Amino acid sequence: MQNFTTAGYEFMNKLRFAILISIVTVSGFSQGMLLPVIAILFEQQGYPSSLNGMHATGLYIGVLLASPFMEKPLQKFGYKNMIITGGFLVMASLFAFPVLQSFWIWFVLRLLVGVGDHMLHFSTQTWITSLSTEQNRGKNISLYGLCFGLGFAAGPLLTAVAQTNPNLPFIISGAISLVIWGLAFILRNDFPEQTAAGSSGSTARFKDAWKLSWIAFLPPFIYGFLESSLNGNYPVYALRQGLTADHVALLLPAFAVGGIVFQLPLGIISDKIGRMRTIPVVLFLGFLAFAAASFTQSFFMLLLCFFFAGMVLGSTFSLGLTFMADLLPKQLLPAGNLLCGICFSLGSISGPVIGGLYMEFVPGSSFFHIVAFLLAAVLAVYLAKGKTYEKSVAYKQ
Repeated sequence: MQNFTTAGYEFMNKLRFAILISIVTVSGFSQGMLLPVIAILFEQQGYPSSLNGMHATGLYIGVLLASPFMEKPLQKFGYKNMIITGGFLVMASLFAFPVLQSFWIWFVLRLLVGVGDHMLHFSTQTWITSLSTEQNRGKNISLYGLCFGLGFAAGPLLTAVAQTNPNLPFIISGAISLVIWGLAFILRNDFPEQTAAGSSGSTARFKDAWKLSWIAFLPPFIYGFLESSLNGNYPVYALRQGLTADHVALLLPAFAVGGIVFQLPLGIISDKIGRMRTIPVVLFLGFLAFAAASFTQSFFMLLLCFFFAGMVLGSTFSLGLTFMADLLPKQLLPAGNLLCGICFSLGSISGPVIGGLYMEFVPGSSFFHIVAFLLAAVLAVYLAKGKTYEKSVAYKQ
């Protein structure tokens, strides 16, 4: 009887994990579709790159606005209810795009998708990190990142569908979201670990989480910058460089597929040698990839550069998230996950804005120079602070 109970418990844990990463996959798909599809549609309609880039920030502004209000509802209503609410908001917004066709209404819809997506990601991230052990945390979070990457890689493929009917990408993405959203009702609700009675409030927890693990929030910032600028700015830059929408539909998934290929191996490697040793290596290799991309006009070489950059940089969010969980006690994980989301949002908002302004006011320069500079700057921080945070992880363990 005890063995049956244990087997049933393990099965329910595996089912819960499978549903959570399925939800993350669809979230990645919708995000991967929205950025390039809308960027290309607006470019074809004659909007300037700066305005196009500003519009792409709508999703991430939604994430940023929602972040300060996520912790208390999660503690009160639990993981399941937050996931169901966020999933409904994303699904309803996707179906509204074909009906409400206006530049500024689409900005609001993007913002709502950002709020819903953040509810999904914050809930699933915190649930997975709280259930993971020191031994499998890197593996579990890398699987989380892998599934998001799978969805994100598939999303840009709908840019080709948009050439036939601009409404189809939104309808297809909304229909898939509806199916996966239904799986969330199977989950049994659970709640995050509460802080001890009389402990500090939310503001103090955020301060403590930031003080203990601020260096772990830099990789999510980088990933947000890369994701939004590559998908929001690069399609415009590529079209102006003589590439076609079909080329873009292959280049953007190449980055995501590269991340998929190496997401799990990097997670396992980081479990063995430590996040503080893994992250600087991927930053350096990513810098080399984008530096090389700035010197070539060949589609084949760009494809290789995007794929290699994805292999090493596609795991930056999950590596940062795992590093944060290494540094923080469990009661600070909700605050740490929120700060990861905020830094991701700040990177995602700044990416299209900086990229759009750069293309508009420095037209002769390569778009990849901005990305290479950012990677070099963060790498310098990790090289300077590495020893201190290696000791912090060792002390916690």
